[in-house]
Amino acid sequence: MPLQLEQIPRVSSISKEDFVRHYLKPQKPVVIEKLTEDWPAYDRWNLEYIREKAGDKTVPLYDDRPVKHDEGFNQAHAEMKMTDYIDLLKREPTNFRIFLFNILKEVPSLQKDIKFPNLGMKLIKGMPMMFFGGTDSKVFMHFDIDFTNILHFHFHGKKRCIIYPPDQSKYLYKVPHSLISREDIDFSDPDLEKWPALKQAKGFVCDLKHGEMLYMPEGYWHYMHYLTPGFSISLRSYPRKIKNLGKALYNILIMRHFDNFMRRRKGQDWIDHKNEQAIVRTHEKLGIRE
Repeated sequence: MPLQLEQIPRVSSISKEDFVRHYLKPQKPVVIEKLTEDWPAYDRWNLEYIREKAGDKTVPLYDDRPVKHDEGFNQAHAEMKMTDYIDLLKREPTNFRIFLFNILKEVPSLQKDIKFPNLGMKLIKGMPMMFFGGTDSKVFMHFDIDFTNILHFHFHGKKRCIIYPPDQSKYLYKVPHSLISREDIDFSDPDLEKWPALKQAKGFVCDLKHGEMLYMPEGYWHYMHYLTPGFSISLRSYPRKIKNLGKALYNILIMRHFDNFMRRRKGQDWIDHKNEQAIVRTHEKLGIRE
């Protein structure tokens, strides 16, 4: 039995009014295929162009190793010159990814390559974050700490996105006091006998190609699988719903600091306890017996 995944609706283009009415207000995802065709980035942005513009920058790298108690929040696992990283992406599959990298701040000349679309969202212009990955690299299922609405633009190659609304959290083996599901779940090919709650989860999927944009509403879970080497940029806007703004403030001001405190106090036992509780709480809530 595969995951219950519905294809995300697609439109070629859309007016601000229709986007707000059909997707932003009801908080539904959509892929807009041609939103970037008038951006300079549409013709310019590929791995070689990024190497030319940012090759001398040292970039933080992340892989798929499990979270450890002695690592800081979003602490990088390695670093490399961008030119060497792009060589690696083109040469062979790699688990190393660039995550939440503000390349437009590091390389201001790239700012002229993008436009901030007018879709009825007040975008945070100082936080355009970029993400890179190699063939078959995967980003574990998670949601963003600040519950922002996300416009996720992909360039160079193809990327598969699996997303779930916040109301599906109860099926996703959420790790307590964190923003992730169990990291040992491969959402590309999950073992549904081991993770039976996933059978009940109802989500969405799409394959993004060069220049396409995925709108992810606030609080949506997302899992990314790079089918080829490529990179993406996310533009964000603050939560529209008061309750989600409250959740964002709780995550930033309380949850993150409590989790860091417990890591220092309990060490790896705290991480192991949380991972165990992800299973216990999910199965208890759904009445699943092991």
